[in-house]
Amino acid sequence: MTNQSKKSLLDKLRERWGVKGSQVFIILLVFACTGFTVMFLKRPIVGFFVEDGQKSLLFSIIYYILILPVYNIILLIYGFIFGQFTFFWNFEKRMINRMFGRKV
Repeated sequence: MTNQSKKSLLDKLRERWGVKGSQVFIILLVFACTGFTVMFLKRPIVGFFVEDGQKSLLFSIIYYILILPVYNIILLIYGFIFGQFTFFWNFEKRMINRMFGRKV
């Protein structure tokens, strides 16, 4: 077995993200908090715009297009709260560059 295959998932994440120690746990916590926040915000938002609970295809498309920037803003806010703003700011810049086809 090679040394690479013996590494745990957390070790692989530490290496990929270039972080040290327990910082990987904090980063995963930020992703989890962001996901839960977006999940909890969805029901009131949908309820505000849709009266009878029936979402149209157009509403669903618009929602998923608009949730991406909202998710990214919430990710930066939680990153700031947990002291990982620099990591998430760089993460966002890499993601935006990849979305628009620029080399990182």
